[in-house]
Amino acid sequence: MPHLAAVGPSDALARSGQERPAGEDTARGAIRTERRKELLRQRREELGLSQEDIAARLGISVRAYGNWERGLVKEWTDRKLLALAQALEMSEKQRFWMFRVLVDRDPPQTWRPAEGSRLPEDPDQRDYLRDYAALMEAVPYPSFLVDRRWDVALTNSAFDQLFQSVRPHPTALPDDNFLRFVLFHPDAAAVLEDHEPGWCVPLLAQFSLAYAADPEDRGLDSIRQDIARDPFMEAAFRYGVPHWLGTYGQDAAERDGRVLAVRHPDPRWGRARCRMVAESGPLLDGMGFTRITLVLSASQTPHGKPAGAPAARAQHAPRLRAVPPLKDE
Repeated sequence: MPHLAAVGPSDALARSGQERPAGEDTARGAIRTERRKELLRQRREELGLSQEDIAARLGISVRAYGNWERGLVKEWTDRKLLALAQALEMSEKQRFWMFRVLVDRDPPQTWRPAEGSRLPEDPDQRDYLRDYAALMEAVPYPSFLVDRRWDVALTNSAFDQLFQSVRPHPTALPDDNFLRFVLFHPDAAAVLEDHEPGWCVPLLAQFSLAYAADPEDRGLDSIRQDIARDPFMEAAFRYGVPHWLGTYGQDAAERDGRVLAVRHPDPRWGRARCRMVAESGPLLDGMGFTRITLVLSASQTPHGKPAGAPAARAQHAPRLRAVPPLKDE
């Protein structure tokens, strides 16, 4: 079942008692302020709401909420934070991360993150998924359940083990939204071998097809906006994806059967070959879910290299090597 296994202590807590270099507190404070702004603004835009809308929900002035979003708050009380989470329609996991980012602590002890925040309300469907979670847990390979936006509903222990070293992130955890993790988490390349050409561009191709089919979907549109804010991902989306689809065809964007590679934290796996297997069925399909299993093999990578062989590094390679060079206009 979904949980918060990837949640570790904040940097501030992890470094408590250690001597910090001069100026580090100032730098960390600036980074935290930017993360606060990004977290609240991004969630509001995901909902398609204005600052006026959120202010009305909170019963405060637009100017006051604007100060909240800019981090100009004298004190973030629990009452204020929980009201903000409700106004922004945050899931329980999102509330957890809001507390961690804004005030560097967990929510009050009277609140506990409940599992299954993305599971359907229908009791029969939830009962089915509880049994399905037990089935996933019996699989020795990383397995997770996603919807068409790549929001993750269920994971098994093997999935959590693969991503156990991933640091906390407010919007791009692998067990929250897998596409956001691949595209935006700074630790993604440490786990996903050949991260740029092997993972980013094919998943961007899958996203481009889904977005083209339903550009009005708020969740997909939110991801598109975040791609646009990242110049490297925007270049990959606008130029790399059409080039890739033109070369390999739209069938290549299918998730099922794709052969990739990962760096597993368990030395028994190491650099492992990984085949992505996508499965569904009438009940899962009716709930909008697809099960993705990463079938691992430690024998060799997709390029035939031994599992422990060092990866070759391209000289002066751009961040997204799969993006073709632009012609001079």
